[in-house]
Amino acid sequence: MKGLADEPIYSIELLEGGATLRDVIDSHICEQALAEKNAFFVGDLGVVMRQHIQWQAQMTQIRPFYAVKCNSSPAVVEILAALGAGFICTSKAEAVLVQSFGVAPENIIFGGVCKQLSQIKYAAKNGIDLLVCDNETELRKIARGHPTARLLLQVATEAHGEGEEMSMAFGSTLKSCRHLLECAKELGVHVAGVKFHIPSSCKDPQAYTHAVSDARCVFDMGEELGFSMKILDIGGGFTGSELQLEQIHSTIRPLLDVYFPPASGVSVIAEPGGYYVSSAFTLAVNIIAKKVVARDQQGQLLDELTPNDEPEFLYYMNDGVYGSFASKLLDNTIPAPSVHKKSLSVEEPVFASSLWGPSCDGLDQVVEHCLLPELSVGDWVTFHSMGANSLGEPSALSDVHKPPVYYAVSADDWYEMQDAGIALDTTMRSFSLVPYGLQLSQPAVAFSTPA
Repeated sequence: MKGLADEPIYSIELLEGGATLRDVIDSHICEQALAEKNAFFVGDLGVVMRQHIQWQAQMTQIRPFYAVKCNSSPAVVEILAALGAGFICTSKAEAVLVQSFGVAPENIIFGGVCKQLSQIKYAAKNGIDLLVCDNETELRKIARGHPTARLLLQVATEAHGEGEEMSMAFGSTLKSCRHLLECAKELGVHVAGVKFHIPSSCKDPQAYTHAVSDARCVFDMGEELGFSMKILDIGGGFTGSELQLEQIHSTIRPLLDVYFPPASGVSVIAEPGGYYVSSAFTLAVNIIAKKVVARDQQGQLLDELTPNDEPEFLYYMNDGVYGSFASKLLDNTIPAPSVHKKSLSVEEPVFASSLWGPSCDGLDQVVEHCLLPELSVGDWVTFHSMGANSLGEPSALSDVHKPPVYYAVSADDWYEMQDAGIALDTTMRSFSLVPYGLQLSQPAVAFSTPA
């Protein structure tokens, strides 16, 4: 099955002749030199493939189900579908996108514990039977709209982040799980397994110990009531770091061997999202305005500079927290900015700076403090590792349009994809370095996923 339309829905720039992702960014910035300078993303699809290879090497016997809400770029979805990943969808639009690439309904889980009845009915109509649930109201709604559904009960965890307790708004306590199981039995809805989630901010390895043992308790409760529960979903929280992946695997593997050994017949799955896409995408933004203020020793802002004051620059960009930096509103860390200039003097002074979005809203502060050389209106700044939770629709509070995404892949990664049997519904364009600069050829050939 092809993509959302008969024509390829995206194109990929194939890096040849020593070309790099930086060269692609340079090229698209040059294209906008005389045009409207819009923010844009560049995505390295080879990173997505390599992250999957790393997952298979480290997280053996744990199948990944990609959390589409993290980044719904069609190229990412199509590559992961070709690699055999499953998908977690939280909306009808996400499910439509995933199914447009030929993903079978049994490889899709309708996540989220607060679903609209129309979404539940869509899942029923399209054969998506696995749904997540953590409360009686949702259970009764599912029983009404999708009586043949198979449920994953989400169990609350007592995971702690850095210095504060994480929210327990989602997930059912052990006591409530027994009630939900009894209610599901009464309504004739099948419970297929258990889900829990440990956030990436949790550094306590005991969190997995408690979560897996609690899941085993719920399995035992369900089996007492006659349910055949065969799925354990260990959730997300995977940052993309190989070290973190090794730590999680070394922690959870012995627990699974004890509580859910292979002989139990339980399939273990996980929900990596940012793991796949965070480091794959770079965002380029343009400086559209600039202010200079002064700071005295008490940190007060002054109208004029004095000899003892270090200047502080406030830069306004053409994208902000009501657009691609929306994760800042969730207290997520924004990657450090990099100045895009052809040449930077080694001894060029740097100044205390802050970066803001274009809305003139007090909340639209992207970077509170950083050290940058003095910038001018029209300069470009790039943010690496921007692939997670940044490509959603812009907020109604901003008139910023959704930035375009330009996909690229190295020749080596592309050939490895072909060897792995990945055929994408896309147009390939050769991108190479020539003696007099960059060259981007016209579209060459389209590769389509077999029906």
